[in-house]
Amino acid sequence: MRSNPDSERESSRSDHGRRPELEVLLGRVARGDRSSFERVYDLVAARVFGMVVRVLRDRAQSEEVAQDVLVEVWRSAARYEPSRGSAMAWVMTIAHRRAIDRVRSAGAGAEREDRVARMDVRRPFDEVAEAVEGNLERERLRRCLAGLTELQRESVTFAYFGGYSYREVAELLKVPLGTIKARMRDGLIRLRDCLGVER
Repeated sequence: MRSNPDSERESSRSDHGRRPELEVLLGRVARGDRSSFERVYDLVAARVFGMVVRVLRDRAQSEEVAQDVLVEVWRSAARYEPSRGSAMAWVMTIAHRRAIDRVRSAGAGAEREDRVARMDVRRPFDEVAEAVEGNLERERLRRCLAGLTELQRESVTFAYFGGYSYREVAELLKVPLGTIKARMRDGLIRLRDCLGVER
């Protein structure tokens, strides 16, 4: 019978009671244990890269961002709080945030170049109006996401920004699949109502 390597990695237990291995390893990494970080790398590197490449859709950039994520995990392991979610979810949240930051940075650079190229044919008012409208839309989305429960927000973020299936989100957050589907449905309804999207 073939075993599932992902579930084995997530469910592997250390000799520290019933704490997941990754959680224990992050505690050691927080104290500067390099060998523990090597094990953390083995456990999360492929999934971090998978998350990043789903967002960026560019292999070279994804490799660079994935490295940045792992450096951040090394530097900020002490900030991980088990009471707020699984260790893997914490790592993947960092990966998602870094990937989105890269998209925004690349988008901002492209917009600047585009604006310079079109300066002679567009009125300044149009540029200002578009920039303000875009900022308002982003701020409204952030505000609406902040109004969701933590589980709803994580589920929606992983599924719609990270490209994960319901089942993958359930495994990542260690929550039953039925619960994830219900929370995502409720979260999307709340987002729709908050954003004023018509049915």
